[in-house]
Amino acid sequence: MPRLAAFFLLAAMAQAQPPSPPPPRRYTCRRAPSAIRIDGRLDDAAWRRAPWTANFVDIQGAKQPRPRFRTRVKMLWDDDCLYVGAELVEPHVWATLTEHDSVIFRDNDFEVFLNPSGDGRNYFEFEINALNTGWDLFLPKPYSEGGKADNSWEIPGLRTAVAVDGTLNDASDRDRGWTVEMAFPWTAFASRALVSRPRPGESWRMNFSRVEWQIEAGGKQYRKVPGKPEDNWVWSPQGVINMHVPEHWGYVQFVPAGVR
Repeated sequence: MPRLAAFFLLAAMAQAQPPSPPPPRRYTCRRAPSAIRIDGRLDDAAWRRAPWTANFVDIQGAKQPRPRFRTRVKMLWDDDCLYVGAELVEPHVWATLTEHDSVIFRDNDFEVFLNPSGDGRNYFEFEINALNTGWDLFLPKPYSEGGKADNSWEIPGLRTAVAVDGTLNDASDRDRGWTVEMAFPWTAFASRALVSRPRPGESWRMNFSRVEWQIEAGGKQYRKVPGKPEDNWVWSPQGVINMHVPEHWGYVQFVPAGVR
């Protein structure tokens, strides 16, 4: 092959490759200095010591359009639990699913992905909507490697709460958003993987996702805009529209309360 033709072929191949995602994001998860009440409001004194994550970006990365609404997360830990608090700005808070283990991302939702081992195996997923309806599942490996979701897994001792700043499912007004609190007991994972409470300095791989549908008012009710796909906004971008690429999840390091 002539040298010039080979050059153009290689250039075309390079352009055809999807861009690599940026390095995984990192978060320092401090030990909770005091008790946390799980009521969805994120107003306990302990939360004031926890920094926010960076705002979520499109799942494919920052080169995609910026999310229409801000999403961010805080985390804390203690002897008993991992605590996750999320803030979702949303002018029209909407949810329909009320049955546990429904496919929650058919509503607007918030999702947590946990890989304690950090090797992309034996990871856990939890999804929640603004009605505080949850879906918990376990995967021994990603779908792309033949993994199958285990929907029979339940999170023993999980506590969740949602607070709506506005009115849920009322299209006649404008809302400010919703917040979520979750407490995952360290003992919750033992039925599927050898997971123990992390020691200070250890890290887990985690990611967080928000699925957001475009909705419109039909009288006082909301409905999805026909033909519009969902948006996928995440903490640590994946580079592809697929949350099940654990090697692109972020790193969360657990540290004592006073460490910054």
